[in-house]
Amino acid sequence: MRIKRGYKARQRRKKILKLAKGFRGGRSKLFRTAADSVDKALMYAFRDRKAKKRDFRALWIARINAAARMNDLSYSKFIHGLKCANIELDRKVLAELAISDPAAFSQIAGQASQQLS
Repeated sequence: MRIKRGYKARQRRKKILKLAKGFRGGRSKLFRTAADSVDKALMYAFRDRKAKKRDFRALWIARINAAARMNDLSYSKFIHGLKCANIELDRKVLAELAISDPAAFSQIAGQASQQLS
């Protein structure tokens, strides 16, 4: 008696086609094309989860630099001053402060510049 793979094969194909939902044309309808597209999409997703962290850190640094320069400090001197003052705020929080509460950021920048001189 031969074994047919109907149920398992259908399950596997449905899983791939479900992941390909929203892709254009044959990429969402044809199994082989969809499988290739889903593989590539998952690779991009994995890569970009890592890239997202780098992108946000770069954005935070740019914002902190702009705010620090308004307080007559370069980014590197500002960060060095924070380390000397034992102020342990991460870049995400500093960037948010720079945007939402410039007065508080100025106080922190003042403390950092005091430590430098």
